Amino acid sequence: MSIHSPLAAGQSGVMDDYLEALSLVERLHRLLLDVIKDEFERLGLLELNAVQALLLFNIGDNEVTAGELKSRGYYQGSNVSYNLKKLVEKGYMHHQRCEIDRRAVRVRLTQKGRMIRDAVGALFVRHAEGLTARGVVGPDGLEEITTALKRMERYWSDQIRYIY
Repeated sequence: MSIHSPLAAGQSGVMDDYLEALSLVERLHRLLLDVIKDEFERLGLLELNAVQALLLFNIGDNEVTAGELKSRGYYQGSNVSYNLKKLVEKGYMHHQRCEIDRRAVRVRLTQKGRMIRDAVGALFVRHAEGLTARGVVGPDGLEEITTALKRMERYWSDQIRYIY
């Protein structure tokens, strides 16, 4: 995403910082997917993509409906049905119709899915340790980043709520 400030030079201090933050969030998400893809290529796990692997990691030990995946923040895409179908077909997830609402399907990881979750988790552990070991960012820095991003998330969520 290439964002350009519509403001004249000299008027855009906070706006430039905000647009740079937006761009970084998008680039970091894409880089995360590339890092996962690279790790899975190294491990020889080629039958699923990075989005699917991240979805398995985020679901973890939970059992959720497809609708809950986005609302709980487990999935950030628009093609959740496609990825769930593929994960079920490939044996990474179980699916079962809800007893109460037969239209809803609940999903949970199979043993094969838990192995992928663990592989992504191990990658994240190595990265967290590497960030601190190399002095890229320490625990306090990560906490500050997380706090700021949560505040932005809350602000954006409030903006959506007030529209309706």
